[in-house]
Amino acid sequence: MKKSSLAFIFLFLMIYANRADAQLTKGEPLDKIVAVVGNEIILKSDIMGQIALMAQQNPQVNPNDPAVYKQLLDALVNEKLLVTKAIEDSVVVSEDQIEGRWEAFLQTLMHQFGSEERIEQVYKKSLNRLKYELRDDIRNKLLSSNLVQQKIANITITPKEINDFYVNYRDSLPKVPETVEVYHITKYIQANTQEKKRIYELARSVRDSILRGGDFGDFAKRYSGDESTAPHNGELGWIEKGKFIPEFENAAFALQNNEISLPVETPFGFHLIQILDKKAETINTRHILFKISQTSADEERVVSLLDSLRKTALAKSNFSELARQNSDDKETKGYGGLIGKMPYTEMPSYFRESLEKLQDGAISEPIAFNADPSKPAYHIIWKKRTIPAHNPTVEEDYNYINDTALDMKKMRVYNEFIEQLRSELYWEVKD
Repeated sequence: MKKSSLAFIFLFLMIYANRADAQLTKGEPLDKIVAVVGNEIILKSDIMGQIALMAQQNPQVNPNDPAVYKQLLDALVNEKLLVTKAIEDSVVVSEDQIEGRWEAFLQTLMHQFGSEERIEQVYKKSLNRLKYELRDDIRNKLLSSNLVQQKIANITITPKEINDFYVNYRDSLPKVPETVEVYHITKYIQANTQEKKRIYELARSVRDSILRGGDFGDFAKRYSGDESTAPHNGELGWIEKGKFIPEFENAAFALQNNEISLPVETPFGFHLIQILDKKAETINTRHILFKISQTSADEERVVSLLDSLRKTALAKSNFSELARQNSDDKETKGYGGLIGKMPYTEMPSYFRESLEKLQDGAISEPIAFNADPSKPAYHIIWKKRTIPAHNPTVEEDYNYINDTALDMKKMRVYNEFIEQLRSELYWEVKD
């Protein structure tokens, strides 16, 4: 749902741009209402803006095709029905959700256009103005998507339904592309005990100095490894519960106002945390981060261990067993290090390049692995086998068939819900 919601917001942005730039011919009406849904209206410019965008993105779209117009009109009616029902059912959209969706979309625009200045040039308005104009549209998208999630989130599928789906649709299911079955063993680079002890004692010493009358902000500027907060006295501001990593959050919410914690260890290092103010679900806090630096010796120790595991796996053909015993990746170690069966097209480029160099059955040399910036690591990769492109089978592609059948069931429930809303709520097409 998230991708489709962002796509809808992008369409609305383009609509606003189209409205601003459109040139009217003599005698042409400014706009007209083409549909009413509850208390909401749909304007012809809404539809024509989306048609223009579709034609721009796909030359095969005929902007004068009545079927395209009707398809978009139906989609907008369905969305307005969902918004109307969401409001009727008191579905809640928080300010944080709206802000988060705007920020996510802004990052998409930044990636596309390169700078805030370029975005403002393209849309011929300031970002603040753009955000203001889009606020209601973002809220409506969230209302509709939250309502849909309530309807489909708990839908499950039985083995019989999966089997029936496969029997009925196996001849029309698309081919599964060439995939690679991949496993890995990951080891995080941990600082040696002596270095951790030194950093911990430094944090304790700074805390003692603050308790004796030192200024927390001054020490944050001098010692904190968090470059974004150190110049601002270590202040993180008001943050909701659930936004911090668990170790930090548990320690922070246990403190009283103005209390300073003992050094708290997280994957980033040791923190001194001070609560400036506190409510039930949010805290205003600041911290001093003492990073624990990994040395080249720590790195060499991990590489050496992985190289030893690689040689053992090659000699004994027991990669999965070694992964269960030694890997630091909690998500895969219980599955013998299985990452999954993945098409090359869905892999990050750095990962694909490593795999393409391996023959089936081969194990890589230790490779730097930084999926989590707070946990630098190395891993070895086992390319168990390459599976050629093929028609899906229950034996080979059960998860794919399961996901496809579940998606179809959710779509059926969604369509039935839309038909229910069309029969219960007021709506009228005037065009």
